[in-house]
Amino acid sequence: MSWLSALLFGLSVVAMPTASAAETEYRRGPDPTASALETTGPFAYTSYTVADASTPGFGAATIYYPTDTSQGTFGGVAISPGYTETQSAISWFGPRLSSHGFVVITFNTNSPYDQPAARGTQLLAALDYLTGSSAVKGRVDASRLAVMGHSMGGGGSLEAAKTRPALQAAVPLTPWHTDKTWPEVSTPSLIIGAERDSIAPVASHAEPFYESLPATLQKAYAELNQASHSATNTANAPTSRLSVAWLKRFVDNDTRYAQFLCPAPTTPNTEFEEYRSTCPY
Repeated sequence: MSWLSALLFGLSVVAMPTASAAETEYRRGPDPTASALETTGPFAYTSYTVADASTPGFGAATIYYPTDTSQGTFGGVAISPGYTETQSAISWFGPRLSSHGFVVITFNTNSPYDQPAARGTQLLAALDYLTGSSAVKGRVDASRLAVMGHSMGGGGSLEAAKTRPALQAAVPLTPWHTDKTWPEVSTPSLIIGAERDSIAPVASHAEPFYESLPATLQKAYAELNQASHSATNTANAPTSRLSVAWLKRFVDNDTRYAQFLCPAPTTPNTEFEEYRSTCPY
């Protein structure tokens, strides 16, 4: 190799961006504060319902979306309820997340008794409907999608992430599943457990789920202090703050939100009994 070729090669190596450096940020809204993530966000939003007969692969649904059309498309989030629950159990996430700049679909499952694998399939069907057929498909960036779910819906969100690695984020909420190991998941995952969960005890569900995720994965485990299985079905500050920040960081690639996830807080405290993470993000 001549000295000129070597020089040009060296310059190309230096100039080549890393994957993280090339990652596009989709900043939406003003600079965030912790308190702002715990309440309604800066975007006006609206919603509409979709009848069961019109939804392919899942039950009746509600779609929430920002009314602002000046900032381009938004990321999309599908949310599944838990065993025997309807979408009303997780409905507070619709207004909360859409007001922070996401298009959100909550839905009833085909059967209230559907197991996590079926809920995972329905989460993906809901995303496909949101981006491919819904009345707001033009407002959603189909390359920036996430899943959430409560209880068996939380187990379903792990199923969905395992099935579709292209998902940008997963947020299982007090998740339940008979499968305790998830080394196949490559989607950044925030698992929220509850200290006093007697239905999906963290020792046999949320904690082993988190520990089984790859060590190299961007992941976090937050255990709500003195909380029960249904704690995330009602609006509360830590769940709102973490879930909004996680989706903003990994669906929008918005690094402004990393500060609300890292460094991990000292625990136990009034909000969290425990917090584990692979910070920094």
